[in-house]
Amino acid sequence: MEMTSAYANKLLRQLNEEKEFLLNQEENSCTYVYAADEEPLIPQYSYPQTEAQLRALDAKIVKIKHAVNCSNVSTSLTLSSGRVLTVDQALVVMAQLSQRKQQLDTLRKRQPKARNNDHYGRSGATEYTCIDLTDVRKAYEAISAEIMEIQMKLDQLNQTVTFDVEL
Repeated sequence: MEMTSAYANKLLRQLNEEKEFLLNQEENSCTYVYAADEEPLIPQYSYPQTEAQLRALDAKIVKIKHAVNCSNVSTSLTLSSGRVLTVDQALVVMAQLSQRKQQLDTLRKRQPKARNNDHYGRSGATEYTCIDLTDVRKAYEAISAEIMEIQMKLDQLNQTVTFDVEL
């Protein structure tokens, strides 16, 4: 079956929901309670049938995830800088850039000049902590733009690149 990564992810979500439903149904139906003087109402439950359904779902999930992974290591994208990344590399780079972006965001929110309060009541000159935010802001904007470019390229690939999954 030919599919895109976007379709594969939607199908994986659907299969996992189906699996969760079966597990919930199993939890609610595998046992029953009745009083000694009454006829038991035995729920319809078959361990072998449920187990077979769960194994079939797991097998489909494995095949789809494997196909997505194979596609991710063999499909490349080219950034405007000329840098070429496979999809799996792009996902790692995005995580790294996002972490750095968070650090830069903390820095860019600082005041360019702040008075140190730990010298109040002492004799001596007031001290200040200073930071040049020019480079920090530029780096933050560049990283934000790079993350957005990678996300847009990945979105495009997820919608257009197809691969085969043997279900």
